[in-house]
Amino acid sequence: MELSHLIAFNVTLLAAILSPGPAMLYIIRTTLASGRVIGLFTAWGLGFMAATWTALAFMGLDAIFAILPWTFILLKTIGALYLMWIAYQTWKHAREPMGQTPTPPARAFLGGMLVNLSNPKSILFAAAVIMVIFPQNMDFADKALIVGNHLLMEFVVSSAFVFAFSTKHISAGYLRAKPVLDRIAASVLGLLGLRLLLSR
Repeated sequence: MELSHLIAFNVTLLAAILSPGPAMLYIIRTTLASGRVIGLFTAWGLGFMAATWTALAFMGLDAIFAILPWTFILLKTIGALYLMWIAYQTWKHAREPMGQTPTPPARAFLGGMLVNLSNPKSILFAAAVIMVIFPQNMDFADKALIVGNHLLMEFVVSSAFVFAFSTKHISAGYLRAKPVLDRIAASVLGLLGLRLLLSR
């Protein structure tokens, strides 16, 4: 593996992280609702699961999905229903003031993991990117470096989003428009969950 391979991987990964989707929306909404610390733990949970998908792609889980398509369908269905449940809860509590009970960091981390776990297509994306960018028959050290690099990229980029959306000015604006913004977020998450559920 050469440095050019890793650079190409990072450029592709950056484009994927920055593309609008349930993960990015979940980071932004959680940060605005619960503050910087909880937003960071949520982002780190998302990043950890995304890097885990890459590790699993190296281990051949994508081949298992191809051989046993029902496993992919099952995981995708559970994930889609989870996204739709988040959307329902967000819509239901849109008009309520922010809760006084803080979210534990461990729960925020787990929530982030579950959102990225809800999209098994991530492993197919990782497998495709790995196949196109990297040479065949890499050793364990190279694979570990790629997974660690993926984890670092996820942490850095998503943490930057958390810091951007946790400023006092943006947070205050969110609190003023919470009912509207929460229902927009709920609608988008719900549609993404429905799309995931119906997609092949």
